[in-house]
Amino acid sequence: MWSRRLAVIAGGVALVLASFAWAGPRAAFLVAIGLGFGLVLEGLRFGFAGPWRMIVTERDARGLVAQLLAIGATAALALPLLAAAPGELSGAHAPVGFGMILGAFVFGMAMQVVLGCGSGTLVNAGSGNMVGLVALIGFIAGSFAGTLHLDFWTGLGSLPVITLQGALGDTGGLALTLAALALVGYAAIRRAAPGKRLPPLRLWVAAGLIAALALLNLVVAGQPWGIVYGLGLWGAKVAQAGGADLAATAFWASAGNAERLSASILTDVTSLTNIGLIAGAFLAMRWRRAPDAPPAALTMPSWAAVLLAGLVLGYTARMAFGCNVGAFFSGISTGSLHGWVWFAAAFGGSMIGLNLRPVLLVARQPVPAGGVA
Repeated sequence: MWSRRLAVIAGGVALVLASFAWAGPRAAFLVAIGLGFGLVLEGLRFGFAGPWRMIVTERDARGLVAQLLAIGATAALALPLLAAAPGELSGAHAPVGFGMILGAFVFGMAMQVVLGCGSGTLVNAGSGNMVGLVALIGFIAGSFAGTLHLDFWTGLGSLPVITLQGALGDTGGLALTLAALALVGYAAIRRAAPGKRLPPLRLWVAAGLIAALALLNLVVAGQPWGIVYGLGLWGAKVAQAGGADLAATAFWASAGNAERLSASILTDVTSLTNIGLIAGAFLAMRWRRAPDAPPAALTMPSWAAVLLAGLVLGYTARMAFGCNVGAFFSGISTGSLHGWVWFAAAFGGSMIGLNLRPVLLVARQPVPAGGVA
């Protein structure tokens, strides 16, 4: 057991050192932050899609309350940091529009089919869950495809970017953010069954660590924790390697995106934390145990449904300007109105997705659970 755990530690250190050698200290810091996210999400079982499912199906509010605690702790420091360094740090701010709301709603449906959001798909794939790996392939393709049509969806109509601090001032925006989080938490606790209201110590610790890592990400990367852009970039690089001319597309022809497309993924901050997150989930799984036996095979139509659901996740996350991390967690914690609208739309879609999963995914025999939802 100890030899395996020493190998896990050595693997994490080696990845960070390799990132330092290939791309410098900033890249190494971001990979280390991503490793931290993966270790916490997998090791302490902190998820996003699962707690939404639990509050609806089992009246269990513990995971959702932990999410709100993490967002609140992040917001308490992130909003003052953004106010203090507006030219150096940026928030996860996006406009509210018809395409964004539709994207968030459908994303919520799809994430309950594969039992994972953006971060959950990365964690599940990293921890050896084959459903998560297939969903991740679809997510990458879908996120890239979403960039090709983003102009159409934004063209359906949207409000300008609205932030709570922009509307109410820095102090008022933070106060309203924390009050709204407390109100949602109170409503969840009121709905919860006895014994399923407040998080256990494990989730308190996880929420604190996630908040600390998110703040480190903001300071080191200059932007909040995100998932979707990096996956879309990976898909774009695959398409470009296959001969696609992306210079003719509006999204990838813009200066910043064209620069990232032509450079190594080790220069993209979101890609670096995504890589670290996958590796962190793998290392957390290896720390606990040797890899599980391969899960029982799904039927072929069910594998196709997983791939399609992953593609839908990626596409709609691009439509909605983020997933549970980039829109919900980072959007709300940096004061964006679109984060709250995303939360409402995605939660509504999630409740429908709960009923779709047993219809779409049929196993030939029971599939062992694995990874973080």
